[in-house]
Amino acid sequence: MIGADSLRYNSALTVSAELLVTDRIERACSMPRMNLEGSSAIVTGGASGIGEASARQLADLGSRVVIADLNEQRGQAVASEIGGLFVKCDVSSEEDGATAVAAASEMGPVRALVNSAGLGRASRTVDRNNDPASQSDFDFVIKINLLGSFNMLRQSAAAMAKTDALDADGTKGAIVNMASVAAFDGQIGQAAYSASKGGIVGMTLPIARDLSAVGVRVNTIAPGLIDTPIYGEGEQSDQFKAHLGQSVLFPKRLGSAEELAFMVTELITNPYMNGEVIRVDGGIRMPPK
Repeated sequence: MIGADSLRYNSALTVSAELLVTDRIERACSMPRMNLEGSSAIVTGGASGIGEASARQLADLGSRVVIADLNEQRGQAVASEIGGLFVKCDVSSEEDGATAVAAASEMGPVRALVNSAGLGRASRTVDRNNDPASQSDFDFVIKINLLGSFNMLRQSAAAMAKTDALDADGTKGAIVNMASVAAFDGQIGQAAYSASKGGIVGMTLPIARDLSAVGVRVNTIAPGLIDTPIYGEGEQSDQFKAHLGQSVLFPKRLGSAEELAFMVTELITNPYMNGEVIRVDGGIRMPPK
């Protein structure tokens, strides 16, 4: 037979457990994700690949997205499908960047930037004929990938700084840069690309520190092997991608643009993510070639 003291003890435990659960729920509800409803966002390279997937997910979260890209036909189509706006944009151009930011500001307060535009030009530092690599090619990759990212970041951050804070922390916006595992595991022929992406990694923390004063968070993603239009289409392309996927730790395949975009939206909406570089690569470590 259960005594009265035992019943009172068990009842007290039940009440305590219920109060603990209630407290956890209340605390969870008091820490919402950054709300993008009614805001605007800018996605460079948003006409395809990781940029397009990110733009679509941001639109699903309630943001009006500016697709900042050089591909007019594809950019217009994506923007139309997600209720956004296309702006033809060379990310390394101060004027084009200002135009994209102004267009976003007209649609709502700028709350997010995804720096997804980028390119690569492979060449060995000294080729098989013992000739040096092209300095102009190296400069061009740095100009687009690194200087272009900073150009769009500084202008977007300035627009965010002028908006009203979203919460008691003073949050005004979030920026996600796109680096690469090549910043850490650069392969033969990737000197320019690795340097450009390494620069993005290197500037993440100091810029996050700079922008903490205005309530803007900054993070960077370093993608691994991602299935984007760069690999082409068709049977040969599929075979090549399957071969590449075998070098991934797990799962043994290329990542999808949507999987990268999941991390993009996480970094934008999670209020406590700041100043971080995250590899999204299935655990791959790239070999020399």
